[in-house]
Amino acid sequence: MSIKFSFKDEVFSLDKLQLPSRHYHFNNNENYIKLLNIGEGIFPKDKIRISLSLDNSNLILTTESATKIYPSKKEFGIQKIDIVLKNNSNLEFINDELILYKNSRYIQFFNLKSDENSTFFYTDILSRGRSFENFDFSNMLIKNSFFCEKSMEYMEKFDVKGDELKDYISRKSSSNFIFAKIYIKTKNNEEFLNRIYLEKFESFTYTKNKKIILGVISSNNMFELKNQIFKIWELYRKELNKSKFNLGKQ
Repeated sequence: MSIKFSFKDEVFSLDKLQLPSRHYHFNNNENYIKLLNIGEGIFPKDKIRISLSLDNSNLILTTESATKIYPSKKEFGIQKIDIVLKNNSNLEFINDELILYKNSRYIQFFNLKSDENSTFFYTDILSRGRSFENFDFSNMLIKNSFFCEKSMEYMEKFDVKGDELKDYISRKSSSNFIFAKIYIKTKNNEEFLNRIYLEKFESFTYTKNKKIILGVISSNNMFELKNQIFKIWELYRKELNKSKFNLGKQ
């Protein structure tokens, strides 16, 4: 199951849709897409692929709601996301949270390729599951790869079991159980990182060649966590000389 779309010179093209999904494309002042999966989640044996290309274009992309990963005895639900940015493009991908149900199994492959002049802001959020659960999922495997100017700039791999994550948080005596990872590329990373620090977001740093900024934030309240993300996103948009954007979601 897949969806593939692109923008060239700010013009939208839906290249493939073989997915029980709806997408909403708005273009009042900026290209803006909401993705909504029917059933609002990923089931065992699902293999979902999202492909996106921007060429001299800007896009704000988000999900309509949280992505639920449903229980499985042994099969994984798989999602693969491929993104290409070129010719001074900009992507702002604001993900809602992953909700891994008890006994769920999930694999994610995320690949982003950017040329020198393109920029991006991307977020991933992990919750502890449904309100009555506490990292009761079976297994989560994540591979995120970021390429800048055709060279690998950053790659991370996670193979996490729910019990291990639960134990780690307990040993740290942390009250926070919601985590967000943020990946940023601007035209001037050094200046932008200093701006983040001035706003008291201290858990941000560079990748090896300083071409991407990485950050982690956490909270025990989803509303508060998303407000922190939106604050950093607003700083990013100011860096691009853009005003605050309302995603139009609750």
